[in-house]
Amino acid sequence: MSEKNREGKRTARQKLAAEREKQKSKDKRRRALIVGASVVCVLGLAAVIGVLGANAGKDDGGEEAGPVVAPSGAQGKDSLAIPVGKESAKSTLTIWEDFRCPACKTFELAYRDTIHELTEAGQLKVEYHLATIIDGNMGGTGSRKAANAAACAQDAGKFTPYHDVLFTNQPAESDDAFADENKLLDLAREVDGLDTTLFQECVKNGTHNSWVEKSNEAFLDGGFGGTPTVLLDGKNIYQDRSMTPEKLKQMVSDADK
Repeated sequence: MSEKNREGKRTARQKLAAEREKQKSKDKRRRALIVGASVVCVLGLAAVIGVLGANAGKDDGGEEAGPVVAPSGAQGKDSLAIPVGKESAKSTLTIWEDFRCPACKTFELAYRDTIHELTEAGQLKVEYHLATIIDGNMGGTGSRKAANAAACAQDAGKFTPYHDVLFTNQPAESDDAFADENKLLDLAREVDGLDTTLFQECVKNGTHNSWVEKSNEAFLDGGFGGTPTVLLDGKNIYQDRSMTPEKLKQMVSDADK
């Protein structure tokens, strides 16, 4: 074989080797890009999950949802009932209410004195459950903030008088006045001994907000038709068109015999 041919073959092998090295470099760069892109996707997914996780900790008002703190003395499943009256009472009245609900105010004004009379006599125990459906229907946060304030009043042992003051001073359904914490604090001054630093902090910090939301979820899960929902020993008496305060008093008295 001539020197010229040997030189030609050597040059061809060198070119082939160089081409192979070039291809290896391309493959290496391509693998690096693929791995890099995969890392970016994973990081992007983690970022999305992080955002979703952060948002999951916020309520509808865009505020961070705190831990569920039940008011003092709350009873029942998940401690969602605020009890009034003696445990020994033979009859239990379960009331689901929304402080912005006009029908709830109508019920309260009509039955309040009778309910107080029966609870003070030891004949009736009342379990109050707080809902926020008007916030959902009309917008705003007044139902939730008023319910939180009522729970704060329960902590102070002043639930019943403050509950009554809230309904007595209920704004029009479309007026979200209870969303103003100063309004709630002003009304607290109508209850002897309630306007304390602890109560003010509880209202301003929304201490029981998450508890209120949990109570509202229980109301929605319960399949009730609306507020007020009033059950006497499990029977819905609010739907009874013949029901009156006197009839309620008679039913409780009969059960107490």
